[in-house]
Amino acid sequence: MKIDLTDTTSARINGGLIDARRAIGTPAVGMVLTLVIVTDEGSAYDSLKAAHEASREHPSRILVVIKRPGRSPRERAGARLDAEVVVGAEAGTGETVVLRMHGELANHAESVVLPLLLPDAPVVCWWPDQAPDKAGADPLGRLAQRRITDASSAEDPVGSIAVRAASYTPGDTDLAWTRVTPWRSMLAAALDQKHSTITAASVEGEAYNASTELLALWLADRLGVEVERKVSDGPGITAVRLVTTDGDICLDRSDGLLGELSVPGQPDRHVALKRRETAELIAEELRRLDPDDIYRTTVQFGVKHLISTSKAGKGMEEGPTAAARATPSTAKKAAPGGKAATPK
Repeated sequence: MKIDLTDTTSARINGGLIDARRAIGTPAVGMVLTLVIVTDEGSAYDSLKAAHEASREHPSRILVVIKRPGRSPRERAGARLDAEVVVGAEAGTGETVVLRMHGELANHAESVVLPLLLPDAPVVCWWPDQAPDKAGADPLGRLAQRRITDASSAEDPVGSIAVRAASYTPGDTDLAWTRVTPWRSMLAAALDQKHSTITAASVEGEAYNASTELLALWLADRLGVEVERKVSDGPGITAVRLVTTDGDICLDRSDGLLGELSVPGQPDRHVALKRRETAELIAEELRRLDPDDIYRTTVQFGVKHLISTSKAGKGMEEGPTAAARATPSTAKKAAPGGKAATPK
């Protein structure tokens, strides 16, 4: 069921939600959280589709905030709220409210969103596109326990890692980090099987790919070894190689679908490493509402540890100067004592 409300208020929207639930015969509220999506008209459809798919696992009240401040002085001076209330099959397993804020109201989105939050339920705020530099200080971000950004949508994806590190607030996370979860799991499992001293590592992936950089930073931080950043044609991350005293451990994925894991003394085997859709990434992030300390330590390990290699540097010369400075490889001296290194 869909209800269109023009020049409305938060109170009328709440009334519309109640009327819609009664009309379809589900007066009870069964949502577990409120997901606030801050986007624009161009990305609203894809973002909402991903949120609806994720709501099958996490029934949610989805609030889509679309700011339309206007172009002329008269439009910017005015204030109007239009809303679409969707309940039922079209809204996944929860409820959806699309909020279009015109004029001056666009600068005070939190005043509209606050009365629409589910009582006694956690709030997650997601910026699919350009996120504020300080998500935790944003008026909408302050309402949320978790704040999700996506470095891949930034003009300088790799440079945005430094922005996230400088402005980190407990509860922040990034979909570029979520994308490396399968890689981290596979590498940790491989090291559990093979206890050897790791002397060096390399990560291979597309240029200007934030996920590749975060994976390299994670390995450098957790292993305490130099990690070389290599540029490939992609898609995404294509290979990780860990140099050990017993031979190389290699996880290779050249097609974006299936990976091959090579461990010294064991037969090579194929592992599932398909590149995931946005809905799967959002569903993973909604499974935990506590701060992600591993993300914090990784992103704060920081781009100050990124150094250029000859191969990566060659690839970066074709791109923007800011990304060239931020992109290539991680380096951290090997831990003293020569002990076997495994992720903590």
